[in-house]
Amino acid sequence: MRKIFTILSVGFSLVINAQTELVFVFFKDKPNKASFYANPLSELTQKSLDRRTNLGITLIDQDAPIESSYIQNVKDLGFTVTDYSKWLNGVAVNATTEQIQTLSQQSYVDHVESFVKNPNGGKRNEKMNKFDAFDSENANRDALTTFNYGNSLSQINQINLRPLHVAGYTGTGVSIAVIDTGFPYVNTGSAFKRMRDNGHIKATYNFVNKTSSVYTTSLNSHGAMCLGIIGGYIDGTFVGAAPDAYFYLYASEDAANEIPEEQLYWIEAAEEADRQGVDVISTSLGYSEFDDSRYDYTYDDMNGTTTFISRGAQIASEKGILVLIAAGNEGQKAWHYISAPADNASVFTIGAVNSAGSSSGFSSFGPNSAGVVKPDASARGTSTYYAYNNSSDYGNGTSFATPLAAGGVACLLQSVPNTKPREIIKQSLRQSSSLYPNYTDQMGYGILNFYENYQMLATNDIKKIDVKIYPNPAKDMINILAKKLVTSVEIYDYLGKLIKTENTNKINVSQLAKGNYLIKIKTGDQEIVEKFIKE
Repeated sequence: MRKIFTILSVGFSLVINAQTELVFVFFKDKPNKASFYANPLSELTQKSLDRRTNLGITLIDQDAPIESSYIQNVKDLGFTVTDYSKWLNGVAVNATTEQIQTLSQQSYVDHVESFVKNPNGGKRNEKMNKFDAFDSENANRDALTTFNYGNSLSQINQINLRPLHVAGYTGTGVSIAVIDTGFPYVNTGSAFKRMRDNGHIKATYNFVNKTSSVYTTSLNSHGAMCLGIIGGYIDGTFVGAAPDAYFYLYASEDAANEIPEEQLYWIEAAEEADRQGVDVISTSLGYSEFDDSRYDYTYDDMNGTTTFISRGAQIASEKGILVLIAAGNEGQKAWHYISAPADNASVFTIGAVNSAGSSSGFSSFGPNSAGVVKPDASARGTSTYYAYNNSSDYGNGTSFATPLAAGGVACLLQSVPNTKPREIIKQSLRQSSSLYPNYTDQMGYGILNFYENYQMLATNDIKKIDVKIYPNPAKDMINILAKKLVTSVEIYDYLGKLIKTENTNKINVSQLAKGNYLIKIKTGDQEIVEKFIKE
């Protein structure tokens, strides 16, 4: 018995001594950065450079590629290198304590940082779900309609996005990177046919397995559902929040495992999104707990700068990308806080509400541990409809509130292309939300209001006319008082359907049913969209 115990003890000791951990090796410099500055198109697309120029963002060393000889040096030491970041300027490897010491002593290495935050392991009571920002439990189904927006109308109206659509702002020309799990059926399903036919899917890549395969049906469908909320389209049944945006589909989440490498996959996806010149990143993922509990984070780590993924999200924001992140679904659990990267101060964090405008019980609480208000604002996350494969269904989660908000942001960016810096847009999104200047720890500054936000930003970006509509509410006639000749008037019903077109200042509405309507008025190249009530 003693021999057995001795053998086991020796064996256990060897395992402990040889145990590896995921670390990030930070390099000291980028010796060949001069080549990048001489030819930035060697690393970034013209679209990416144009975004920087338009927003007054200068190129810095962070934008230059990693020194390839440094990567090779790490490989020559016997390490396998599959993930690296030019923004953080380094590579990730699994290393023992002795190997970490060796790496730290290399002349080209600045320092080595471990991903381990809980060296002794052991599960905490603050448990999180695998998808901290996704809850598939269904609530009561809303009644369906068959007109235009169909079952997506309520969630579109709640964030006051339909007037932007009516005004012609549907995300055209705006690029969105959806960084998530897989995107099965996006290449075949009728819900994405319009997207495919119009050439709106610009790039795909799977950063988990390092292939271009994102459509495989064995992949988790979470990413496809989130994409459907933004860009899905089924005539008469569903219209996404930004149906005319361009999409870059990146898989960064290994749905079968929760590993710290996923943070690096996300950063690599964000770097590629930046290279391609995207305007918006939508991510419905979050991290605080892993299969190996040594890597678990605590709430104190949710300060916006501790986790690797939050640092990456910070940099993406600094490049002029509007980064929208789901707050998480832990509001009714022991760990009820937001997770990373939703904790970063520069990202725009989205909470969830129900159809009545109250916080969804599952929506995670802020602020971050540094006291920054999180979430920033909220959108529909309870019984939120999405388009997927050949149909539309609904589910719950800040996962679904986030792409809904991201689509609204894309429409807003189309409507105010010259607004800069991006901090102005983020602040106006907060200020136009339902609770501002007040906030709650679960809803942030309240429910987003995109048309009010559009009007707040209507300066040099928008050609807006001075017009008065009266009476409002109206019974028989609507009068339009404008300084210029009215050339076109369009009236849309509550379902988003165009029901009347005129070119006069007096509109007969006596035949309209009682209810709420939108009226779009044009005078030459100027236009405005307003609401009116038919009594």
